[in-house]
Amino acid sequence: MSHTQFIYQPLQRALLLSALIPAMAACGGASPDASGTDPAAGAGSDGSGTLEVRANGEDFVRQGFVTVDGWTMSFDHLYVTLDEVTAYQSDPAFDPTVEDTPTAEVSLAWEAPVTVDLAAGDETAEPILVGSQEAPAGRYNALGWKIVPAPEGPAAGYGLMLQGTATKDGQDIAFTLKLDQPLQFICGDFVGDNRKGILAAGETADLEATFHFDHLFGDGEAAPDDEINTGALGFDPLAALAQDGTLTVDGTDLEQNLSAEDYDKLLSILPSLGHVGEGHCAETELS
Repeated sequence: MSHTQFIYQPLQRALLLSALIPAMAACGGASPDASGTDPAAGAGSDGSGTLEVRANGEDFVRQGFVTVDGWTMSFDHLYVTLDEVTAYQSDPAFDPTVEDTPTAEVSLAWEAPVTVDLAAGDETAEPILVGSQEAPAGRYNALGWKIVPAPEGPAAGYGLMLQGTATKDGQDIAFTLKLDQPLQFICGDFVGDNRKGILAAGETADLEATFHFDHLFGDGEAAPDDEINTGALGFDPLAALAQDGTLTVDGTDLEQNLSAEDYDKLLSILPSLGHVGEGHCAETELS
């Protein structure tokens, strides 16, 4: 992946120390680490290292799952095309629920679009590398990206393309869902079991763009009245459009053939797909 440039101004030590405290606004929240210590300590602003950005569809994509309405989903490919990926050292820590853009003295940008397959690899596969480049050391605590139509390849013309098989009550549906709605996410700090974005000189750190496709289909292992299910589309409305065990649709097909209620629900779900681990993002294009 090609990159453009980073903008770097040395942080004053006091500001750096405050920037090491991450924003923890999240779906579930997370503690600093099991020991209660701050693993960011010692990641100073002197020197540079390598910063990676990865994309993760989580176990729902790699291992498959059961939807809220009982379909077993298995993905062969899940293509997403990311563009204008930008990592920030934000001070103060960025909260996407109350701010529009990070206040950053350091930003690192990739401009060329990259298509990744979130379903690639086996069940133990690492999140997919979007790109990496040399970066000033410090605490990267905000991440932004756009989803744009792929310029080439199997997903050409679409920002999201989901391919796989859905099974229920002995019925198999081979599906290809192609979506070209523009999306733009700006996110705060990664929230998960381990902190991300803490780059020490001479070392490698990573940030993660996480995609929660259970928001679209729901989760059959959760209670029916769980929030993940009450707002989900499920697969039944899509299965109703299949012919002879095959479903191949794009956004225009869905707008014309889904009920108005289901199509509006689909559009309302897409802005919620982007996360940083369990940390929330703001979507600014479709919302």
